[in-house]
Amino acid sequence: MSVSHELLDVVDENDNIVAVRTRGEIHAECLMHRAVHILVINSAGELFLQKRSLSKDEQPGKWDSSAAGHVDSGESYEDCARREIAEELGIRIEQPLEQLFKLQASALTGYEHCMVYLCRHDGPMVLHPEEIDDGQWLSPAAMDQRVASGDPELTESVCLIWKQYRNTVSATPG
Repeated sequence: MSVSHELLDVVDENDNIVAVRTRGEIHAECLMHRAVHILVINSAGELFLQKRSLSKDEQPGKWDSSAAGHVDSGESYEDCARREIAEELGIRIEQPLEQLFKLQASALTGYEHCMVYLCRHDGPMVLHPEEIDDGQWLSPAAMDQRVASGDPELTESVCLIWKQYRNTVSATPG
């Protein structure tokens, strides 16, 4: 099945399923749907960013969260996150991923309700060549600077997610 024919759940503003449509239809009609983003942080506190393949249909060649993807119809956010991190980075997760927060669907998120997870991992990783052209570890300060400067090489989603992550982390005691 081609990517544009993948079946995804169409959801409402409260993330309730209202229909099932193809990815192509959902994107063409700007319908709300579900996605996951995973932030991989190593023991030095650095964030792993992936450079999206130039063959991607959306935001090719831009730097994005460590792993991300659409939640298939009938799939849970958690199952999708495990699938995406395994497919894109070769990381097999045994324990539950740490759920960080959820972003509501909006134009900024591509009309996706985004569940964001944290994975602590030092490597190694095996980057999926059809999905990812490159990867790099960035210190939180370097990522802060890139986001604050409006770096056009970053996806809008990763900027939004990083800002929320930093707000969440700074608000957490300890």
